Amino acid sequence: MDRNKLEKFADIIANSKRIVFFGGAGVSTESGIPDFRSPNGVFSSRGELSPEEIVSHPYFMTHTEEFYEFYRERMLFPNARPNAAHTYIAALERAGKLSAVVTQNIDGLHQAAGSKTVYELHGSVHRNHCMRCGKLYDLDFILSHGGVPHCDCGGTIKPNVVLYGEELDGAVISGAVKAIANADTLIIGGTSLVVYPAAGFIDYFGGKHIVIINKSQTFADARAEISFNDNIGEIFSALDELHII
Repeated sequence: MDRNKLEKFADIIANSKRIVFFGGAGVSTESGIPDFRSPNGVFSSRGELSPEEIVSHPYFMTHTEEFYEFYRERMLFPNARPNAAHTYIAALERAGKLSAVVTQNIDGLHQAAGSKTVYELHGSVHRNHCMRCGKLYDLDFILSHGGVPHCDCGGTIKPNVVLYGEELDGAVISGAVKAIANADTLIIGGTSLVVYPAAGFIDYFGGKHIVIINKSQTFADARAEISFNDNIGEIFSALDELHII
């Protein structure tokens, strides 16, 4: 970890009033949730069908039982807990420094850490609905029912996650774009910025500082004032130790 970069980052946070954190799968890997495209990731190959096909809207509609088999095995981590990144980001919000979290993750760990204003671009495993009557169900219901979960009315229950072939929620997009556009500092963490349209949201930023924390380089590194190729939890733990809030 570059100490000079860390001190510069600390100074940016100290002088910022409207920080937005834009994060991806790398934020939750330190909580034991695998990313998507690494060799051991959620989307690592497991047969004739690609994982992208399995978590698509057409596959859910036509092979619902097989979808849920993959979904429960590879995408649900009920025992995961927030890590240092989640807790520090929540602390920034409590201190009035951070105005919003925009996340590509579906695990709900930002809320579990205490974050209040969270725009979940790809939905959440903690929200599920009946496709017939609209009744809502939580994650425990999905975990406690084998096969295809059904509503009291007999309808099929679908996770409120954005599957391939589905559009992002318009209200979520609007809120995320507005937050990014009004931010004075944008912190991008744990994302390679290759998934669109989500990655394109950073183009709405017109503030002063961009800081990127990601193990690999991204196309936005050239725009960043500071970039770290370190574990995101280590960076935020170091800031916490410096009492930077």
